[in-house]
Amino acid sequence: MPRAKRGFKARRRRKKILKLARGMYASRRTTYSVAKRAVFKALKYAYIHRRTKKREFRTLWITRINAACRSYGIPYNRFINGLKLANVGLDRKSLADMAINDPTGFEALVSKIKAVLDTKEKRINA
Repeated sequence: MPRAKRGFKARRRRKKILKLARGMYASRRTTYSVAKRAVFKALKYAYIHRRTKKREFRTLWITRINAACRSYGIPYNRFINGLKLANVGLDRKSLADMAINDPTGFEALVSKIKAVLDTKEKRINA
């Protein structure tokens, strides 16, 4: 029985890993066994950080909204509460973008929310 060298499939499998290792430093890009470890770790980090990125952006948006709200004299938590009371369906991403690129529109939104919060306080105190 002839000897099976498995050349084609093994080469294809190795080339796939080495292609993913392109751009890495030194033997991580040339040696298969080192490249395999580096690629698997890189793919693991990529998977984890795709989820972490969403968290980091949300905290960035909240920070931007908070800074913009405080410049108009209202803290972030009261602003978000007012958004819910006023039935404004904007998410934090669009609010942060609005705070940076459209300050006049954001100021109008803050004044509307302040009015909603004032009427709520009057109802509670009455």
